[in-house]
Amino acid sequence: MSGTGRREDEVRRMLEGPHPQVPADLAERAVERGGRLLRRRRALRVLGLLVLIAALAAFTVWAVSVQPWQSSPAETTPPLDGW
Repeated sequence: MSGTGRREDEVRRMLEGPHPQVPADLAERAVERGGRLLRRRRALRVLGLLVLIAALAAFTVWAVSVQPWQSSPAETTPPLDGW
């Protein structure tokens, strides 16, 4: 018998056996847990967005104050040739 056939037999035996009792408040607990998970994900998403906005603002302030796109002034003057 192949591995797939053996697995199917095991699943059939499990489904045919006695089914355990399900707690009466299982659905309510699942809804509460799902709500907590959604609130946690939403809070993490908002926190990540706020951190991203703060980093962007800090980078903008730094870039405006330092102006890295401008070249620094030369320390020495070039020699004058041909005068």
